[in-house]
Amino acid sequence: MAKIYYDNHADLARLKGRRVAVIGYGSQGHAHALNLRDSGVDVVVALHAGSKSRAKAEAAGLTVKSVSDAAKESPIIMILTPDVGQKDIYDQEIAPHITAGKTLMFGHGFNIRFGRIVPPKDVDVSMIAPKAPGHRVREVFVDGGGVPMLLAVEQDATGHAKEDALAYAKALGGTRAGVLETTFKEETETDLFGEQAVLCGGVSALVKAGFETLVKAGYQPEVAYFECMHELKLIVDLMYRGGLNYMRYSVSDTAEHGDYSGGPKIITEETLGAMHQMLSDIQDGTYAKAWIAENEKGRPWFNAKREEERNSEIEQVGAELRGMMPFLNPVTIKPGD
Repeated sequence: MAKIYYDNHADLARLKGRRVAVIGYGSQGHAHALNLRDSGVDVVVALHAGSKSRAKAEAAGLTVKSVSDAAKESPIIMILTPDVGQKDIYDQEIAPHITAGKTLMFGHGFNIRFGRIVPPKDVDVSMIAPKAPGHRVREVFVDGGGVPMLLAVEQDATGHAKEDALAYAKALGGTRAGVLETTFKEETETDLFGEQAVLCGGVSALVKAGFETLVKAGYQPEVAYFECMHELKLIVDLMYRGGLNYMRYSVSDTAEHGDYSGGPKIITEETLGAMHQMLSDIQDGTYAKAWIAENEKGRPWFNAKREEERNSEIEQVGAELRGMMPFLNPVTIKPGD
């Protein structure tokens, strides 16, 4: 059985008098810094010179310093910058200030799992990974709740790495919902697989394929959008609350029959084979090497694909329809965002 920890398992006092440096102020960084601050933790935000996030952090009342200065003065350092850039930041600005007994933390295990960052043996290395986007980590905390989180300890030099990580999770609100113990390896591999096969890659491809099939068959793009994109949230919300059984209980018998009869036609043995290969590429580092190489080349394929997808028909139709539904509080992503 998985080990899950709650408020009564964590002691915030472990962070008292110990400054935490949050490296980065993006989706997760801002949530970590603000939640830590509101939980009474001494926190400093570390940003590179000229960062656009500096004004936001300072406007929120947070202290902002350079990465080097923050790493030097802080016994606990949480790295929350994008995965592929972490190695350079660590090597150049953090590693020179990592001394015995300090704690190096991560919100995702990528750089430890694939050996991009190799901390000295006399420091604690741990991870607290919220299972939600940063804005939800913050919103739910402000409302008095918390989102589930994962905890992992790679190195326990002090003998208190787990207790300190739990205290950090409590400061974020995670122990209100539950903190599940895992490893850097398991978190990284399952996270990458979930993103590629289901949550992002799988869902996006399925939505687009369904939309394009209907449009090519002569149906109105607007109707195809509602059927394949808009209604997806309604189904996912049912799954979120009660699993597949509650979703099937809540829809019509015809829809439930379509679930049982249509699903196996989409997820075939070939699809499962592709998933197994995808997982294998993640496990043996093939995916990580390719993604790192793409970044080192300046992201030519990634940037071209991003532009292509932003200009796809389903996005054009969707933007127009969402603009007619103010109750959605629609969001528009512009070039450069």
